[in-house]
Amino acid sequence: MIRDAEVLDEGFVPNDLQHRDAELTHLESVLRPFADGAPGQSVIITGPTGAGKTVTAKYVIEQLTDAAPAVQSIHLNCWRSHTQFRAFYRILDELGLATDIHRGSTPHDELISRLEAYDGNPVVVVLDEADQLDSTDIFYDLHSLPKFAQLIVANDRDQLFGRLNSRLQSRLQSGEHVTMSRYPPDELVSILSVRVRWGLETGAVSQDILERIADAAAGDARVALGMLRRAANYAVREQRDEITFEVLEAAMPDARAQIRQRNVDALNDHQRAVLDTVRAYGPLSPQEIYDHYEQQMDDPNQLRTVKSYLSKLTEYRLIEAEGSTRDRVYRSVKSTE
Repeated sequence: MIRDAEVLDEGFVPNDLQHRDAELTHLESVLRPFADGAPGQSVIITGPTGAGKTVTAKYVIEQLTDAAPAVQSIHLNCWRSHTQFRAFYRILDELGLATDIHRGSTPHDELISRLEAYDGNPVVVVLDEADQLDSTDIFYDLHSLPKFAQLIVANDRDQLFGRLNSRLQSRLQSGEHVTMSRYPPDELVSILSVRVRWGLETGAVSQDILERIADAAAGDARVALGMLRRAANYAVREQRDEITFEVLEAAMPDARAQIRQRNVDALNDHQRAVLDTVRAYGPLSPQEIYDHYEQQMDDPNQLRTVKSYLSKLTEYRLIEAEGSTRDRVYRSVKSTE
């Protein structure tokens, strides 16, 4: 049944990225001058979860580094490297400049000085899930370094810019911005078909099954691939030669639960405290959530940061928002979803 499990994974970067031609052309036109020696630029890529932002960023970087081997790339997952120190440490470590950096004692200015003094090959830094950063100062620091270009990947442009000071807003707004939307059903079916061709045995899944997955995923490629992968595993376990509707319907809830749990596992302590508060006491307003959160944490972040957590948790369907902006409350996701 399963010929190549890696192809079914959401993180797999295909040789031919489908349905993102315009976005790829835009990104390549911005990054090509940088590979040829021009100063680095800041590019913002936004769109909802499952719209292909991460795979598009990875694909265009692979194309760029293949064409210009001197260009180096660094991919930061800002769920994990969410503090300014961790992000800069990862960059310096990838460049071989972090050997004597100490997490508890090396000042921030020293990290910046090392990047300013860097005189090697040009570097493209992908800040994936950039709206998870505790501080957006890193955008300004990288923007000011000609040897570095940055791809800032986030879900919502307005929420991202809402966290920036006026100086940084001005600089980034004048830069390049690529917006992605969810995939329509026919494009999701096309994407799944290619993964099936390389990842599963011939005849393992019908067109009708792929259309059902695309419909259930509602434009989210991550969910669609999760359902396909889970259904294939179910079929293998039950020693079936193909994925039937019965197998798919059984696999769908597990696929959603698996994606949800993966997102929960990626949360930092502050985000987890916010999630636990909503689950335990919701529905609550942002201020009520913040009051609970502030009592739990020894080093609480500002209300504005907690509101960004709430937006992210909602985007990943870990909680739900109800009401207008003024009277919005958050609650736990219904168990039937």
